[in-house]
Amino acid sequence: MLKYLLSLIILFISFDGLTAQTINPGFKHLLDSIYEEKVPQVSVEDFLKMNKNEVFVLDTRENDEFEVSHLKNARHVGYFWFDMRKIYDIPFTANIVVYCSIGSRSEKIGQKLVNSGYKNVYNLYGGIFEWLNSGQPVYKVNGVQTSEIHTYTKDLARWVEKGTKVN
Repeated sequence: MLKYLLSLIILFISFDGLTAQTINPGFKHLLDSIYEEKVPQVSVEDFLKMNKNEVFVLDTRENDEFEVSHLKNARHVGYFWFDMRKIYDIPFTANIVVYCSIGSRSEKIGQKLVNSGYKNVYNLYGGIFEWLNSGQPVYKVNGVQTSEIHTYTKDLARWVEKGTKVN
């Protein structure tokens, strides 16, 4: 019986390791050190499982970053010039996923949304960098898929493992 239980435990640990999102340990350490965890996080894997017709995706980066590439159907709301009037049409009970380069700016915008009464706000863990590193597509403003990614700063560029870096 004990041997059977140990086999089950090993199986669950192995299975969990296979299904868990692979993320660079250094990048994960950076993310865990900057997130304040005031907004629930959603992994790329879990975001992909969400019904896209029932999710509002908000890009909280600046316009020059958004124009290089963004997630499909993302709404640009910006960070420095963020204004609640940009999201007036989103119901307070809607599912909202916010993202930026790595998740720091989007977490702050997410907190503003929560403070304003939005109930289901999630921050994309690792931002668009992790999205692209996970092999997911990004798009230009004209809707054409691209490999380009704005790296925000040269220091953060090292965390982009896939795609063409643009600064």
